[in-house]
Amino acid sequence: MRLRLGMWILLLLVSFSQLSIAASKAEIDAQIDEVLQKFFEFSPAAKTLASKAEGILVFPSIVKAGWVIGGSYGEGALRVKNQNIQYYNNISGSVGFQFGIEKRSEILIFMSKDALVHFQKNKGWDGGADGSVAIANFGVGEDLTAENIKDPVISFIFSPQGLMVNASLEGTKISKIDEPK
Repeated sequence: MRLRLGMWILLLLVSFSQLSIAASKAEIDAQIDEVLQKFFEFSPAAKTLASKAEGILVFPSIVKAGWVIGGSYGEGALRVKNQNIQYYNNISGSVGFQFGIEKRSEILIFMSKDALVHFQKNKGWDGGADGSVAIANFGVGEDLTAENIKDPVISFIFSPQGLMVNASLEGTKISKIDEPK
């Protein structure tokens, strides 16, 4: 009975969050600009990394809701040479102790052409299985520098409070979507 009630609550949360998430192209583009500006303010090296990147995938707003069973959804775009060239969604699910709603942003920086081409060729991309993705986990006293990151794909996950430590892309599915209106 509790599990069934939990499933209904989760379904309602996800349904209502879907209504508010479906954004227009202009809204997504503006949110991406805002998130990137905050990211670059977080660390001067972030702007250096972005300038050296082959592409940047930005999900400005991913909403996660859960009650034992959880799910998250967000929309974003792949930016190459300062142009949004393709739109994507980011979906994940999880089971375990969880309750509530949270919002976060994710940025994946493609440092190598091969990694970017591999990502673009795939119909769907599994954050836990496809490619080598380094999650940027910097603690107190550690600085983000272009020199201490050498991976082909680097992921930054942060909330409105700042960079999230020990975050994961496990269970995340990224798929192409039609360009929003």
